[in-house]
Formats: sequence, structure tokens, C-alpha cells
Amino acid sequence: MSAHARTPRQIRWEARLWAAQRASAMVLAVCVLVHLATIVFAVRGGLSAAEILGRTRGNVAWFSFYALFVAAVAIHAPIGLRTIFAEWLGWRGRSLDIAAALFAAFIAAAGLRTVLGLYA
Repeated sequence: MSAHARTPRQIRWEARLWAAQRASAMVLAVCVLVHLATIVFAVRGGLSAAEILGRTRGNVAWFSFYALFVAAVAIHAPIGLRTIFAEWLGWRGRSLDIAAALFAAFIAAAGLRTVLGLYA
């Protein structure tokens, strides 16, 4: 077997990662559009940052929206970086998967901490 031959299990794992990244990209596309539209609407309406935070604090809808946004980023970015590291650096195997998972956990924790601080 060659150095780059993959087992059926590895192929299924790669296919799942591919699907997860594409699904998270679709969620991110909607989240980015809503986020940018909200910013434009708020700025054009003359709202200050303090007024915006006052309106969003305690709002379950905004909390849920930004928690979903964070989850999508925590899925999408590490998978993309994993692919880049594998292609550009030749980094493969379990250590790459662990590094990507740790990065995903960091993004999720930092993002959710921010969401909790701003909206809860």
C-alpha cells in the first residue's frame, strides 16, 4: 500500500468533513448577511454601540443567532485549516485531527463566552 492510500474509514471521515464544511458554509453565508444587514440598519438608524447592546441584551433570538454563528465558524474554520495544512505542509494523521479539534474547541469556547457576555 502506498504512503497516501486511504482506508474506507478514512474516506468516510473525509466525506463527513467535506459535508460538514459545506453545510457550515451555507449557515455562515446566511449569518454573515444577517449580521452585516443588522449593522448597516443600526448605523443608518443612528444607534450607538451601547444602544445596540441595550437592545440585544437578554434577547433569546439574538443569543440563539450568534450562538449558531459561532458554532458554524467553529466547524468551518478548523476543517478548512486542516485541509490547508494537509495540502501545503503535508501534515496528516491523528496529530492533525487533534490540532483541528483543539482549534475548534478554542473557537467554540471563545465565541460562546463572547455571546454569553453580550447577550445573556
